[in-house]
Amino acid sequence: MSGETGAELTALQAVLAAEHAAVYGYGVVGGRVGEGRSTEARAAYDAHRARRDALAREVRGLGAEPVAASAGYALPFPVADSATAVRLAADLEDRVAGVYSDLVRAAAGARRRDAASALREAAVRAARWRGGSVAFPGLAERNGTDPATGSASAAAADAAAGAIAR
Repeated sequence: MSGETGAELTALQAVLAAEHAAVYGYGVVGGRVGEGRSTEARAAYDAHRARRDALAREVRGLGAEPVAASAGYALPFPVADSATAVRLAADLEDRVAGVYSDLVRAAAGARRRDAASALREAAVRAARWRGGSVAFPGLAERNGTDPATGSASAAAADAAAGAIAR
């Protein structure tokens, strides 16, 4: 296996692991989110399950064994009500976007386009959950989002503007 294919497979496996975690996380979100957003939670859950299954097929297509889901996952914070469920959903999407950005860097051709599309979908879902977007979805080190609140800092906005101008 070439280094390029190895890096792509490693990134695919990381995305698959993130999708496993997102499916688990949306199980928690669905159990806590208010009735007004339950349809949105179900749609995201279904989208992540579909992506997870497609990624497993891609990994097999490269001759590797897909990474298995864990029996359980540690949540980044306690989810006791609808507000924290919404916050978890945004966090899940941010994390998924991050690993898809790595796959965009590692892949080429159709796989790269698919990864960019998945990154975009995760960023849109995160923005909907959060009620606003971040400067660089999928690039936590560049978007300046406070993981505790999900809001971007003024310094991050200035940094983003500077990066775009360059």
